[in-house]
Amino acid sequence: MAKKMILGIDIGYDQLKLALVSGGEVIGTASAAMPENLMVEGRITSRETMSELIRTTMKENRLKANHAAIVLPNEAVYIKNVSLPQMTADQLAYNLPFEFNDYITGEIRDYVFDYAVLPDEEDGKGEGQEDFPETEGGGESGKKMNLMAVGAQRSVLEDAQAILRKAGLRMKIAAPAICAYISLIRAGRDRLYQIAEEFGILDLGYEAIRLYMFKGDRHVATRVLEIGLATLDDVIADAFGVDVHLAHTYLMTNYENCLEREECLNAYENIAVELMRAVNFYRFSNPDSTLSDLWICGGGAVISPLTNAIGEMLDMELHPAEELVPDGGSIPDCNSFVQAIGITFQ
Repeated sequence: MAKKMILGIDIGYDQLKLALVSGGEVIGTASAAMPENLMVEGRITSRETMSELIRTTMKENRLKANHAAIVLPNEAVYIKNVSLPQMTADQLAYNLPFEFNDYITGEIRDYVFDYAVLPDEEDGKGEGQEDFPETEGGGESGKKMNLMAVGAQRSVLEDAQAILRKAGLRMKIAAPAICAYISLIRAGRDRLYQIAEEFGILDLGYEAIRLYMFKGDRHVATRVLEIGLATLDDVIADAFGVDVHLAHTYLMTNYENCLEREECLNAYENIAVELMRAVNFYRFSNPDSTLSDLWICGGGAVISPLTNAIGEMLDMELHPAEELVPDGGSIPDCNSFVQAIGITFQ
């Protein structure tokens, strides 16, 4: 039987990333620049424009699929590790929303909730995919269930479904970036855990930089720095006396070796210092931490002076995130497509 093709979709503020995957093998990738203000605060401002961009990018790069997996924007998702008394799936569906009372300010009915089973912490590197026993009494056994619970804005899911439908795709998976990373971690656990059992994944994004900490395949913390690559646009604009739109073109093409200018080198150092503070705070909050390795992805992963500055500032071993992807070294610019690839592994 032929393996089903699924298109992984990662919609960023600056770039749309697509990855066509079949049976865990990446068949092809493609990216396209996002029109200005098409993504604002985690929301797509025009379903039609977004659908057309996906459809056109697929056609131009000969990516053919009927099913899609999409990464949900971080701004639209709440994620929380919870421990609950053992209960049936129906009981869990009723109780899970109450775990988000401290996070959600609007109506509970405006959110969709889901979960993944986590391995027991003492088990370390379990699959975390077991079904719950459908015990009639719910919590009578006294056992606990460890879950990664997710609450997503219903309107964002409806937008995603409509966008994909207009692009000729059927939505099979919609999940946050953390789920994409966990899937890749599980797929490469034998190799990954030989290097480290506690590690970070650093997403050098356009609007923000996110540092995700993991113990095995368990997500334990996220640190968000509101200083993404967009700050480099401002730095380059000031250095060359141009507007930020042209400065962004300079950034993407390394015009006149602008990425090596002193102004940019200072910006890299500022980013590295903020990351060092985030790592130090995590270690202070987790005195038993053995965090020593960091895998880097996102648009900034290709800016060598930036990753060099981070490596010099942090006392950690840095790795390209392509190491998380099966045969990632053979995929052009793989570090930019990690989320798009990983979300198809769900």
